[in-house]
Amino acid sequence: MLSGETIRVVVCGDEGVGKSSLITSLVKETFVSNIEHVIPPINIPVSTFELLTSTPAPSSILLIDTSVSDTAALQQELRNAHVIWLVYADHYTYERITLYWLLMFRDIGVNLPVVLCANKCDEDQDAPLPNVTSTDNSNSVENLGEAFIPILKKYKEIEACIRCSAKESYNVNEAFYLCQRAITHPILPLFDSKQGSLKPDVITALKRIFFLCDKDQDGFLNDAEFLELQLRCFGAELQPSDHQLLKATIAGLLPTYDEARGLSVDAFLLLNKIYSEKGRHETIWSILRSFQYTDSLSLDDKFLHPFLNVPASASVELSPQGYRFFVDLFLIFDKDNDGGLNEHELTELFSPTPGVPKLWQETNFPQTIVCNENGYVTLQGWLAQWLMTTFLDYHTTLAYLAYLGFESKFKTTKVSTVSALKVTKQRKRRQRKGRSFRAQITDRNVFSCFVVGESNSGKTSLLQSFLGRSYSNTYSPTIQPRTVVNNVELRGGKQCYLILEELGRLEPAILENQKRLNQCDVICYAYDSSDPESFQYIVDLREQYPGLDNIPCVYVALKADLDRQQQRCDVQPDNYTRDLYLPPPSHVSSSWPTSLNELFVRMVETAQVPSSATPGLEPEPEDVGMSPIVLAGGAVGVMACLSIWFWRRGIVEGVKAVTARKQ
Repeated sequence: MLSGETIRVVVCGDEGVGKSSLITSLVKETFVSNIEHVIPPINIPVSTFELLTSTPAPSSILLIDTSVSDTAALQQELRNAHVIWLVYADHYTYERITLYWLLMFRDIGVNLPVVLCANKCDEDQDAPLPNVTSTDNSNSVENLGEAFIPILKKYKEIEACIRCSAKESYNVNEAFYLCQRAITHPILPLFDSKQGSLKPDVITALKRIFFLCDKDQDGFLNDAEFLELQLRCFGAELQPSDHQLLKATIAGLLPTYDEARGLSVDAFLLLNKIYSEKGRHETIWSILRSFQYTDSLSLDDKFLHPFLNVPASASVELSPQGYRFFVDLFLIFDKDNDGGLNEHELTELFSPTPGVPKLWQETNFPQTIVCNENGYVTLQGWLAQWLMTTFLDYHTTLAYLAYLGFESKFKTTKVSTVSALKVTKQRKRRQRKGRSFRAQITDRNVFSCFVVGESNSGKTSLLQSFLGRSYSNTYSPTIQPRTVVNNVELRGGKQCYLILEELGRLEPAILENQKRLNQCDVICYAYDSSDPESFQYIVDLREQYPGLDNIPCVYVALKADLDRQQQRCDVQPDNYTRDLYLPPPSHVSSSWPTSLNELFVRMVETAQVPSSATPGLEPEPEDVGMSPIVLAGGAVGVMACLSIWFWRRGIVEGVKAVTARKQ
């Protein structure tokens, strides 16, 4: 039931059971003897009764009276209903509940919660239904009498039952409240009365809530954590006496309960099971909804995927809040303090989520990041992975921020996961001599680089070296795109993140995709300096995809530790780049760490200042300065003027002194 909707309550039952009297007694708060046989629908605002306060709250409730004699109209109203208020008044109409009404509901395909109401209890004190407000209670079933137990077991759609009297205005408001509660706080999704246990979906949801509330991840909710949960869900602090009573209840039912440590996950589930058995499912729903669960026990899609306005040429990164959140998450789950997340720790960390993000699986995580000597995910790699995820698909980051409880770190529930991200400025373009190029970037810290080149030119080794991994002589052709990410320290100490992507056999499809090209900040054209056929591939590639001319680029000669070969090409690499107004190729090798670091810095700086390496863009003409002779002459002139000024000033002062002595 969505907040703000109108609940349709259809009141039905045999003739003479008092349906219209119940509605009239509810609305007028007094018994009216002479009323219509079937009264018109009545719309009741939620604010009319205090009992109706709930979250989510409907805007109003529409009470619809029916007549059993008009079958077509009755069945039409039942199909449009949200809840059925089924009324009986004596033993005959009680028998008709199972022999006609509940069977008819099923025959016409109506699967709705039913509130069973024994009216006229002031006339028949021996009516077969006692005053019980929840049927999903194994302890209460024993008190209902042998005649009523078969109905409860056979018809699970019966949400609640109650004795009332329209004439005495007894329990009329309460019956009306039960109709609303059957929609706003249904018991069926929570509790399996036949098994006497919570249903699997609610157990999964409650375990996630326990995980988020267990701030120190010790497996227990201590008093402070439990009271914080209470305040968040119910907006009020738990009284000390009630807290002690709750502890005593748990201790009496769970022998393993350790009051000193707090509630374990089993104790927390047991507590919610008790709420269900006692008909307090509003309590469970308050907990679930405060953590953004819907009636289907799934997280609200608007919570998982909030709107974020990202212009076409902008990018998304982690904000300081998001950065801090993932740092804290790493530190909490690095239980052995070895500086890395092992497989077990990662499993624990992702337990409240659907698992490792699909994007991570597709990019072969953790091969995408820096790991320690044991292969565990380091903090450096962990942050780089999330920054890359945010850059490539911020929707995934938003969803996992929600799963992992970003908003639960704050005292207010109004904090959105959107605050963990920041949107950079739109990329602008400039003109120079009729040539369009990308403007300088000043507000970004994450950059994307496509690494393209001939097979076996050393691209994979370049990516492995970026992560600090050792060189391997084994050649394995890249089929699927391979992506890695790491931080790069620029001149001056600023830290940026660089995503290197080797395109593999999808290279043609990616280079033809303008959207993917727009996301690329710099292209690295790599060739094997020891293979004379390697550079021609780059020449042919640029001719085939002219759109590459709009992207700044870096040329790199790999395997520079081997003998350098003359390229069998119409133009040699140095001349080729010079004709494009580009810097010459960088000569690097996996065995030369300094050359690699300089290359990665150059990639980032090229992405930051695209005009410095856009193919075919002529350099901006330098200002014509003064020649050294002119500068020297100017300096001599200035010195001469100063000397004359001081000389004249000295003469004037001397004349004044002589004149003063004569006087």
